[in-house]
Amino acid sequence: MLAVMNEKTTALVTGANKGIGYEIAAGLGARGWSVGVGARDARRGEDAVATLRAAGVDAFAVPLDVTDGASVAAAVRLIEQRAGRLDVLVNNAGAAGGWPDEPTTLDIETVRLLLETNVIGVIRVTNAMLPLLRRSEHPRIVNQSSHVGSLTLQTTPGVDLGGASGGYAPTKSCLNAVTVQYAKELSGSGVLINNACPGYVATDLNGFSGDRTPAQGAAIAVRLATLPDDSPSGLLFDDDGVVPW
Repeated sequence: MLAVMNEKTTALVTGANKGIGYEIAAGLGARGWSVGVGARDARRGEDAVATLRAAGVDAFAVPLDVTDGASVAAAVRLIEQRAGRLDVLVNNAGAAGGWPDEPTTLDIETVRLLLETNVIGVIRVTNAMLPLLRRSEHPRIVNQSSHVGSLTLQTTPGVDLGGASGGYAPTKSCLNAVTVQYAKELSGSGVLINNACPGYVATDLNGFSGDRTPAQGAAIAVRLATLPDDSPSGLLFDDDGVVPW
């Protein structure tokens, strides 16, 4: 089937059927964009799309498991057939694996799961979507990171980021490093890639113990997804600005 070039700005948000991802989709959709709701559970994805559409958002379901190559390839085909290109990719899907997750007692299989989702999954989806992103006039990639991935903050006296983490925090540090390398390779291509720190948001990843709402956590990703062309690339941001690596 030939791709039809959509005049609307088209975004894909992974892990968008709930929490921060859902609010990112809602925020981008409020701008009049067409938003792909990536979800590993197809039914939950369809439910989220129905709710977004009821609120006036041009949303469409994208069945997507970031740990599965065939699923990612199918998502690429779906977006290409629907829109012909991709303007914004938000790599929001992630796994926590329990917190705190002290390195001395951490199950190795949990580490593998976290790496597969939080790092390898981002690389898998990004590389698969890049050909569609390169068709955009203003391509943007936003990776969902965390303050706990900042080695500077983790080692600054007086900064409390919770207990020791041998799994989740290191995967976010790795994601930060990966983003820097993408920014180096994509420099001059027009593709801007940055990482977002949503803050301590109340979601099911932390038993809804955070002090911020999903909508508050989504705001920085929405801002990075809509950066002007002369903006920086390869940095980590929260609501207050650049976060040190």
